Amino acid sequence: MVAPEPVPPLIVVMGVSASGKSTLAAALADQLGIGWIDADDLHPAENRAKMASGIPLDDSDRWPWLDSVGDALTRAAEEGGVVVACSALRRIYRDRLRAVAGERLVFVHLDGSREMLEARAIARQNHFMPPALLSSQFATLEPLQVDEEGVTMDVARPVTDLVAAFVTEAGRPPLEPRSL
Repeated sequence: MVAPEPVPPLIVVMGVSASGKSTLAAALADQLGIGWIDADDLHPAENRAKMASGIPLDDSDRWPWLDSVGDALTRAAEEGGVVVACSALRRIYRDRLRAVAGERLVFVHLDGSREMLEARAIARQNHFMPPALLSSQFATLEPLQVDEEGVTMDVARPVTDLVAAFVTEAGRPPLEPRSL
């Protein structure tokens, strides 16, 4: 009997600004031997300018951006998998990504205290997203639901621990939403 071909992983590391999405996405991709994409790089200039001026995005700003993220996931699925750092704050946004990428899309929700994430946002240098917008992100955030494949991880843990926990759990389907 021939073993089935492994399915390329499609992972979205989600959460509010300053939760460490890009850091974990890069570390996971390195561990898994696949590429990674920072969805912030897919924002049109207008979105980045809007956020930089302290104005939160609305859904009309997000839909074209999420479509670009979905396109990147589709391409990556054909090329061996990917880890994407993307806020994916609302269920409807994650559903839109799943509609393109399929049910094998796994979400890693980085969760942390508001105080910790505010301190991280304030400490960041040269980032287009001002700390003042963190409140709007928390207001928009909808944690993973019971029927969404994924895990919630505490950002207070070291990145190496988060990578190890995810890699260990990834081998145990299905990845129902739970905390690691």
